[in-house]
Amino acid sequence: MAIILFDPNDRDRLLPLASTRAFADIRLGILTQRERWEQRTKEKVGVATAGYLRCLYDTLPEGEYTWIDASVYPDKAAIDAIYQLTSGSALRSDGSIWACRISANQDSIHALLQKPELFHVTEHSVSKLMHPWELISRNKQQLFEDVELITAGRLSAPIPDHIHCTHPEKIFIEPGAELAPCYLNATEGPIYIGRNATILEGAAIRGPFAMCEGAVVKMQSSIYGATTLGPFCVGGGEIKNTLMMGYSNKAHHGYLGDAVIGEWCNLGAGATNSNVKNTAGIVSVWDFHTRQYIPVGQKCGVIMGDYCTVSIQAAMNTGSIYGVCCNIYGNGLLPTVVEPCSWGVTGKRYQLPKAIASISNWKQMKGRSFTSAEISILEYIFAQL
Repeated sequence: MAIILFDPNDRDRLLPLASTRAFADIRLGILTQRERWEQRTKEKVGVATAGYLRCLYDTLPEGEYTWIDASVYPDKAAIDAIYQLTSGSALRSDGSIWACRISANQDSIHALLQKPELFHVTEHSVSKLMHPWELISRNKQQLFEDVELITAGRLSAPIPDHIHCTHPEKIFIEPGAELAPCYLNATEGPIYIGRNATILEGAAIRGPFAMCEGAVVKMQSSIYGATTLGPFCVGGGEIKNTLMMGYSNKAHHGYLGDAVIGEWCNLGAGATNSNVKNTAGIVSVWDFHTRQYIPVGQKCGVIMGDYCTVSIQAAMNTGSIYGVCCNIYGNGLLPTVVEPCSWGVTGKRYQLPKAIASISNWKQMKGRSFTSAEISILEYIFAQL
């Protein structure tokens, strides 16, 4: 069964995270949506997305595929329903088709999905990722599920004798990970330490927690669940209930809580976010899709798109959202909304050549390069401003 995960028509609902990636590559728990579908179905999964992002993905040849809305969570019920699809059949939830088996290409799939008369439709309710702040509330449960999925039938590398830990049976260490003397407490959830990850001296970590391949936890860090450090991220200071997508740095003291950080971001020394209002009231977050504030609950810190840098001692306000590719600095509390490609917080725009040079420097520090495909995506984003 050839599977293709497609972005829904209203893909802007996951801005700023969807600015630079398909829905299929949004990380939650340990895995991206694409990785999770591949793990659960044991199938190779293709990606259909917006035109300007297709340079990141393999070309999709013509043919019959199982097309699946990439925002759908692949729980057992959804996968069982997928396996029942035959040619010309579809699955619908809340009035919209979320999966079908049809011969189509990514330019025509959305038009076909608006014609339910073309399909034999079965109603099947599913859960979808609708807004970026949902990643914060969903990360805990997804960590439990992903650890179980990834480690099933496998043995952890031995826990070194110099590690103080609670509930070692809930701790899984991949080969190549290096752990200096630290404290791992898995009482409230599992702890997953990825391949070639590093935990430095004196760190204290409570599960559920995952650090992916090559991630680093700095000395004397305090990390609470539910937290994910994506591939090659650096975590330091105090972190709680935070999801870092990958290649980003929060290396110094300062608090980061109830937050989502995109890829290739850097938080300067002492940068801190508030995650609760002084009144303990409901937090509202600006939605880049509908251009209005939406109440999200009592706790929400900062949601940050890819390629953002935040200055030293930055004070990030409760319920903040920063667009892709921003250089963020300013006096006092920073504004809760920073538009894409901003320089500072006064409405100035980042200059594209400066942005490309800066991102290239950050990538070089982690042994990567800014590819021509990634540059073309940034050029497209800047051209839309």
